[in-house]
Amino acid sequence: MSKRLANLFAPPSREELGACWDLCRLNNHMGCWTTWIPTAWALAMVYHAQPQIPGILALIWAGKYLVLCSGVKSLIMTIDDILDHDIDAMVSRTKGRAIPRGSISLDRAWLFFGMQVVLGIYLARALLDPISLVNNISRQCQTLTGLDPSCRFAAAAAPLFVVYPTCKRWMYFAPVTLGLMFTIGVFMGWSTLSTTKEIPYDILVPIYVGGCFWVWTYETIYQHMDKTDDIKIGIRSSALLCGQYTIPVCFTTATAFFGLLTYGGHLNGHSYPFFAAVLLAAGLLVSKLLSTDIDRPADCRDFFLQTPLIGQILVGGFVADAVIARISLGIAL
Repeated sequence: MSKRLANLFAPPSREELGACWDLCRLNNHMGCWTTWIPTAWALAMVYHAQPQIPGILALIWAGKYLVLCSGVKSLIMTIDDILDHDIDAMVSRTKGRAIPRGSISLDRAWLFFGMQVVLGIYLARALLDPISLVNNISRQCQTLTGLDPSCRFAAAAAPLFVVYPTCKRWMYFAPVTLGLMFTIGVFMGWSTLSTTKEIPYDILVPIYVGGCFWVWTYETIYQHMDKTDDIKIGIRSSALLCGQYTIPVCFTTATAFFGLLTYGGHLNGHSYPFFAAVLLAAGLLVSKLLSTDIDRPADCRDFFLQTPLIGQILVGGFVADAVIARISLGIAL
C-alpha cells in the first residue's frame, strides 16, 4: 500500500505532464467557447436591459467568465476521459488519448482531477468579488429551502458534469444532458451582472431551451464521426438514434434554436442589429448543415468546428444592439 501511495504522489514525468495537457484539451478551446458563449449572451442582454450598468463592468465579468469557463471545460474533459477510458480505447478517433495510450495511469488521472477541482475553487473565489460570492452562497442556500427557483438550474447542472460521460452507455440523448449543462450560463451571467435580484424567466428560459437545441444540433452531427465504432461496441448516441434522418432532425432543432433565441431577444427589447446577427448565424449554420454528408467524418468535423463562430456572431449581435441603443438614447457606454 505504501509503495502504491508513493507511486501515486511521485513527481510527474514529462510524459505525464503531456498527458495532463491532453486531458485538459489545452490545445483545443471548443469547450471553453461553448460554455462561455451562452453566458456572454446573458451579460449582453442584461447590459441592454439595465442602462445603469457600465460597459466596463460587463467586460470585466465577461473576462472573469472566460477564465472560469476555461477551467470548467478542463474539468469536463478530464472527467470525461477518466470515465470513458475503456470506451475511448475501442474507438479509432479516441484510442490515442492519454489514458488509453498509457501515458498516465487511472489513479494519477484521478489525482490530477482532484488538483483541478482545488484550483478551480480557488480561482472561483479569486475571480468573484466577496459581495458576489456571498450573494451566490446565499442564493444556493435559498435554493435548498425552495425560496429561489432560479438557482435550481445551477444546482442541477453540477451533477451533470459527472453524469454526462456515462450517458452514452445507457441512453441516446446525451446531447440533452450536455445542453442543460453548457447553457446554464444564461442564468448565471444575468444574475451576476444584474442590479436586481429578480431573474426574468420569461426572457431567459426561451434562450436556455434554445441553447439546448443548439447543442443537440452540433453534438449530433459530431457524434456521426464515431458511429461505426459505436455500433461495434454497443454505444448509444443521438447520431445512431436519428440515423438517415439526422439532417432533417438537426434542421428542426436549429430552427427551434434560432426561433427561441429571437423570441427571447425580442422580449428583452433587442432590435435590428441583433436580428441581423441571428439571420447571418442562421444562414451560415443551415447552409453548412445542408451541405454536410453525415457519412463523411471530415464533413461532420467541419460542421462542428464552425460552432464557436455561430455563437460569436450572436454575441456580437447582442453587444452591437445594446451599444447602438445606448448611443441613440445618449446613455453612457
